[in-house]
Amino acid sequence: MDEDLSLRDALVDLAPQHDRKGGLHVIGLCGGQGAGKSTLAAKAVQALAQRGVAAAALSLDDLYLTRAERNGLAEEVHPLFRTRGVPGTHDVDLGLSLLAALDRGEGVRLPRFDKAQDDRAAPDAWQRVDPGLRVLLFEGWCVGARPQQAAALVEPINRFEAEEDPDGIWRRHANACLAGPYQQLFARLDRLVLLAAPSFDAILPWRRQQEQGLGSDGMDQDQLTRFVQHYERLTRHILTEMPGRADLVARLSTTRALVELVRKERPSRR
Repeated sequence: MDEDLSLRDALVDLAPQHDRKGGLHVIGLCGGQGAGKSTLAAKAVQALAQRGVAAAALSLDDLYLTRAERNGLAEEVHPLFRTRGVPGTHDVDLGLSLLAALDRGEGVRLPRFDKAQDDRAAPDAWQRVDPGLRVLLFEGWCVGARPQQAAALVEPINRFEAEEDPDGIWRRHANACLAGPYQQLFARLDRLVLLAAPSFDAILPWRRQQEQGLGSDGMDQDQLTRFVQHYERLTRHILTEMPGRADLVARLSTTRALVELVRKERPSRR
């Protein structure tokens, strides 16, 4: 069995390919860093296009606040918000406006974030999407995530939080953002797919492989370990609570091989 094709086809099958009057269908694709979300979304878009279905992919990463905006947030709330990643560092209003325009059948430009420059790319680099888009693959490490309970935020989850967020200001603010505007954004998902790592311990090696592809521009081991710890709290929470409600769960091995596909038959989320 070609595991990539099996997972791609399972994702494509979630789209209403024969309902041409149904408007925009949004499929959320969640998975830890290095799980293969972007690659899978691109393959699904290509497969849908081959079937005559207008589709596009949008990454949550491309909705990051500008560097100037994050610097302002770092000064106003907590210095850790200078680093992109957690809830609170994305332009949710931009995401909502894009989805609203696509729901109206309008053409849009999907934003792009330049990670090398750590800033939003100029609008002329954004992807143009023609009117009448039928399927949007919305992928990101915390797409569809739900907030934690307040009690779960009290104790640091790793050394990074203990040393750099001892009072919990950063993690509480990120959780509050997730509980607020992000839930409005995620409420627009028609289907939710989870690429489930076997555990959080798989994320660092996966992310290291991504960095190796960047050569000298990548982070060293210490930088990478610290960076991944920004994501640990919510990633562990997602792996615990999301499998029970996702429409499709793809369980992966430590080598990202597909171990199991679990589908849930249910009406559209909207």
